[in-house]
Amino acid sequence: MTATTATPTAPADVVDTPAHRDGNVLRWLAAYTASMTGDSVYYIALSWAAVQSGTPAQAGIVMSVSALPRALLMLGGGVIADRFGPRGVVIGSDAVRCAAVLAVAALLFLTSPGLWPLALLGLAFGTVDAVFMPAVGALPARVTSRGQLTRVQGMRGLGIRFASVVGGPLGGLAVAVGGAAAAFALAGLLIAISVPLLIAVRVRQLPADDRKADDGKADGAGKADATAWQDLRAGLRYIRHHRVLAPLMLAIALGDLGFVGPLNVGLTLLADERGWGAAGMGWVLGGFGFGAGVASLLLAVRGRVPYAGHVMAYACLCGAVAIGALAFVPGVVAAAGVALLIGLLAGLSGALCGALLQTQADPARLGRVTAVSALVSLGFAPLSMPLSAAAIGAWGTGPVFLVSAAVCGLGGVVALCAPNLRRAELPK
Repeated sequence: MTATTATPTAPADVVDTPAHRDGNVLRWLAAYTASMTGDSVYYIALSWAAVQSGTPAQAGIVMSVSALPRALLMLGGGVIADRFGPRGVVIGSDAVRCAAVLAVAALLFLTSPGLWPLALLGLAFGTVDAVFMPAVGALPARVTSRGQLTRVQGMRGLGIRFASVVGGPLGGLAVAVGGAAAAFALAGLLIAISVPLLIAVRVRQLPADDRKADDGKADGAGKADATAWQDLRAGLRYIRHHRVLAPLMLAIALGDLGFVGPLNVGLTLLADERGWGAAGMGWVLGGFGFGAGVASLLLAVRGRVPYAGHVMAYACLCGAVAIGALAFVPGVVAAAGVALLIGLLAGLSGALCGALLQTQADPARLGRVTAVSALVSLGFAPLSMPLSAAAIGAWGTGPVFLVSAAVCGLGGVVALCAPNLRRAELPK
């Protein structure tokens, strides 16, 4: 390509600092990892406190109470993230979550209040999560260039893996040393670490064209006086008519519906059926986590995967085959190996879905786009868990894992049948 035909953004892409060497990105990553680690400790503290304060059924209600406001308010949270900017929304959300957790920690230190403050905390967390999660998804596009978003997606995956590996032992240690109050205090302090780091993060201004939430439509979206409802409708319309995002959302929905059941409740029932015990299930989960971590590391190091649409689709299809095979492996060692393969393939396809979502969506609409994706993954997909448990009780693990694998595989089929998604590439 000659200098006269090069695009205006080419020189900027050449001099871009790689995300793993960019102090701004690293501050964002440290804040995100601290917040996610605090979340892991928080859930351990909440489950322990709920079990100690009530019956198992009551504890289950407390643990699940945050799901309803999160699902109901998630789309509205995407509108808020796009209207007010994701950085400020994330800072405010972490501040509120920190204050709520520390307040409950103080209450538990001083008295034994029962289940009601735990239920209120769960409701507060679910409500704030509905705003926090879309803003978190929209923030990377503001802290780095488009060409580095794929690497940032891999770094984010590594942060999630770190939080899940470290948060559990930290939460358990805090409970062992000082009970649920100490664990809540630790969770609040970890979340608090993210706030000054986020304040130090610099955000990029959107180009003038991207700052327009939508083209001027008849419903008023894109105008300065547009209502939140109009912005929401405009965001949904944008996704519906986008040649890559529309099939990508369907692929994500099918992949998560087929994946969540078998790798959560289904794996527990499979381990019990085969006599692997808790230790055996731990090895299988460890294999999955290791594979997913390798996939995130691959994206973080390489920064780009060629033929991203094709790779994502085939990784989803191969991962679906591995999910079906997991129910028929002869022993725990083989199961751990298959789980490692599932983690690698699911981690790769999931990371590529996230990278394509980040790079294909306009930054000004990314909060609403992320909200729809999160609603599919965290609102609808968990419904497969009780269905999977009931189906396994009726027909056994083998048939249910095969059906789940077929549903997951349909996500790959959708990606291959949608030409624009199949041919989608990540920026160089």
